[in-house]
Amino acid sequence: MKTFKQSIALLSGLLLLLLLPLSADAQDGEATIAEIAAGNENFSTLVTALDTAGLVGVLDGEGPFTVFAPTNEAFEALPDGELEALLQPENRELLTQILTYHVVEGEAMAADVVGLDEVTTLMGSAVSIEVDGETVRLADTAQVVQTDIEASNGVIHVIDSVLLPPTTESEEDSY
Repeated sequence: MKTFKQSIALLSGLLLLLLLPLSADAQDGEATIAEIAAGNENFSTLVTALDTAGLVGVLDGEGPFTVFAPTNEAFEALPDGELEALLQPENRELLTQILTYHVVEGEAMAADVVGLDEVTTLMGSAVSIEVDGETVRLADTAQVVQTDIEASNGVIHVIDSVLLPPTTESEEDSY
């Protein structure tokens, strides 16, 4: 059973690799994290959220950063109306907290991440890391589905869920 799960996880990762085309610059690590995200249609919702929160410049900056980047599908899995509410100007602070909960200062490649129990995000809160064979989960919810997309200012690891910081879970009803 474990081998079957590992095979499914590996196949899912390979399929995602095919679905996440990268430009030649991105593959060479010459583009910034923000440029890679902007050039990949599977991150269009993330780019919209970063722009709304005024964080594109941060991920275009010197770094280095490690970004756990949710795909469009991850954002679509949020409860109905939640994404739309987060993108409203009055919720910019909450959106910023959520997005900075996906970013870690420094460059942590996949080989580094699997050796950690948690990482502290730019938001200031820790995200737990659980490794089970070939599967890596963050905060018990998001699975890392692609790793080590190198950028000139860090690295991107693709995740299948949007991470919600501990402080926002109790605030969900406020927007």
